[in-house]
Amino acid sequence: MPLGDSISALLHTPEPADLGPHPRASTLSARDVNARLDTAFANASISAGSQQLIRSLLLLWHDHLDASHTISQDLHSSDGSFLHGIMHRREPDYFNAKYWFHRVGNHASYPEIAKRVSAFLDSKGAAALKTELIPAGKWDVDAFVDACKLASSRRGTEEQRTLLREIQRIETTVLIERFLAA
Repeated sequence: MPLGDSISALLHTPEPADLGPHPRASTLSARDVNARLDTAFANASISAGSQQLIRSLLLLWHDHLDASHTISQDLHSSDGSFLHGIMHRREPDYFNAKYWFHRVGNHASYPEIAKRVSAFLDSKGAAALKTELIPAGKWDVDAFVDACKLASSRRGTEEQRTLLREIQRIETTVLIERFLAA
């Protein structure tokens, strides 16, 4: 199985990751994620740095926040800070998430995230959320953190949580594509 296919297979879960730290029944154990990645990386021509980014992100996707955090806190790059920010957003430690996202700067994945999220929100008729998350056509990571915080509170609705979880899936997919291309 080609590397991209084996990595993509790890993203296919029946439901997207929760906005918070709550594990889903449909995820793989950290041991299984790591074993599948070890197999996928065994004969792949992908840098050790990209392997660590992918490993951290897929551990996050499968709800292993601590294992992901152990990796991402040692990745001293914009990509590593991005993953560190996602982990803290899901923890939830929204203040710390924003700190790490500010360290990211203007990430190369933001335009693609904005494009895909825009199309997704258009398809759902969620114009207000689109305006909030993609003002002037640019991805606003702080607005996404704030939206996740609101949706996770008692004031949030199931519809908001569902949309934001799908946006989180888009974010993860775009990052995996980036790390595979590096």
